[in-house]
Amino acid sequence: MASSSTIDIPSTVLDKIKKFRLTPSKSAITAQMYKIDKKTLTLELEEELLTGLGSVEDLVEELPENSPRFLVVNYKLQHRDGRISYPLFVLYWAPQTASLDQSTLYASALSNFSVRCDVTKVVDVRDGELSSKQLDERLGA
Repeated sequence: MASSSTIDIPSTVLDKIKKFRLTPSKSAITAQMYKIDKKTLTLELEEELLTGLGSVEDLVEELPENSPRFLVVNYKLQHRDGRISYPLFVLYWAPQTASLDQSTLYASALSNFSVRCDVTKVVDVRDGELSSKQLDERLGA
C-alpha cells in the first residue's frame, strides 16, 4: 500500500473484486457493497447483491440513508442503437445526511479505491437519488 493512501485495502478485498469482475452476470444489475471500518481504516466487503435486483432503484433501496459506501457494480446497459453492454463501474454513494467525518474519509479514499480495484468509471451520487434513466445517461447509453 502506498504511504499516501487514506485506507488499507486488503488483498482479500481486491481478490473478491477481481472474482466479481470475471464472473458473468445473468442479472440486470449486481453489486458488491464496501464500507470503511473507521477504527482500523480498512475497507471491507459489507454485502454482495448478486440476485434480486431488477433495477437501479432496487439497488438504491439497499443503500444506507446516512452513510457513504463504495459499490462495484455490473450493470446491463441498453444503448440507443440496440447494443447491450455490461459496464463495470464504481458507485460512490455519499448521501448529504452523512456525517462530515465519514464523507471526508470516503471522499479521500475514492481515487485510491478505484485505482486499486482497476475500475476507471466512477458514478458519484450525493443527493440520494439515482434512477435507471440517470444512470444510463451517465454511462453514455
